Amino acid sequence: MKKTFLIAGIISLFLAFPLVGKAQYTEFRPGEVWNDTEGNYINAHGGGILYHNGTYYWYGEYKKGKTILPEGATWECYRTDVTGVGCYSSKDLMNWKFEGIVLPSVKDDPNHDLHPSKVLERPKVIYNRKTGKFVMWMHVDSADYGKASAGVAVSDSPTGTFTYLGSFRPNDAMSRDQTVFVDDDGRAYQFYSSENNATMYISLLTDDYLKPSGRFTRNFIGMSREAPAVFKHDGKYYLITSGCTGWDPNVAEIAVADSIMGEWKTIGNPCTGPDAEKTFYAQSTFVMPVAGKKDAYIAMFDRWNKTDLRNSRYVWLPIVFKDGKVTIPWRKEWTLDVFGK
Repeated sequence: MKKTFLIAGIISLFLAFPLVGKAQYTEFRPGEVWNDTEGNYINAHGGGILYHNGTYYWYGEYKKGKTILPEGATWECYRTDVTGVGCYSSKDLMNWKFEGIVLPSVKDDPNHDLHPSKVLERPKVIYNRKTGKFVMWMHVDSADYGKASAGVAVSDSPTGTFTYLGSFRPNDAMSRDQTVFVDDDGRAYQFYSSENNATMYISLLTDDYLKPSGRFTRNFIGMSREAPAVFKHDGKYYLITSGCTGWDPNVAEIAVADSIMGEWKTIGNPCTGPDAEKTFYAQSTFVMPVAGKKDAYIAMFDRWNKTDLRNSRYVWLPIVFKDGKVTIPWRKEWTLDVFGK
């Protein structure tokens, strides 16, 4: 009889407190460990989100293995061997299913952009309604960051596998930290740090989103901004960037423009609360509109662990629009209810 009660008690305990790794998340907890639906750590660094047919897809750098500092490096270019781009899917933005490595490394060709010895950073995926293709842009580089190029891949499905098309320097200019953005009219743009990160380029893409159209502008000249994250709200364009301090955090900055190609006006640090001057010890990567909610945007940041990059964390926070100001207040925990019903 006692044994029966003991077994029943254990079962009740497991029902009340499911395994931590596989627990269903009901709120965002910025900076804390975030596992997927199988209980594994979400591995999607420097990433971005695509919303397609009712599902969110999160793409990011899949970091695996030892973090290294290349021999002879003159600055802190910590890296892991390239594994590829990982993809996760979700309906609620909190609970994510791992869809696999949708752009894998190329292990048998040391000269390939995707060889494990190279660099792959900040992958972003956009959907082209005209061609029906999912297009991935990313920063690809040599181990010493001398290549400074953009890579492009395509797929018929958001979960891949993506076919790599190659790399180039867009508009004959260096391309490092980058993002891509599709405007309301269907035109797509690449934002990228160039000229040794001193200047931010904004480049209109061709109709198929596969290469630069040749039309571009140079912005924030000599201001050394990186980690671009762009969004549009009430007809204005906003761009969040960080300073260039390697893996170490610094103060974020937001700029606004009436036209996507500029002229851009900086309006200060959007972050507020504890550690706002260090961007909550994180760095911008993407801004995601929340589907079905008005004025609802999530600012995505990476809290880098430079000597153990796989263990870098994610800081997601809601953007607040009030009295003509745009802020990103720190919240220890939050839900989508902050945006209203």
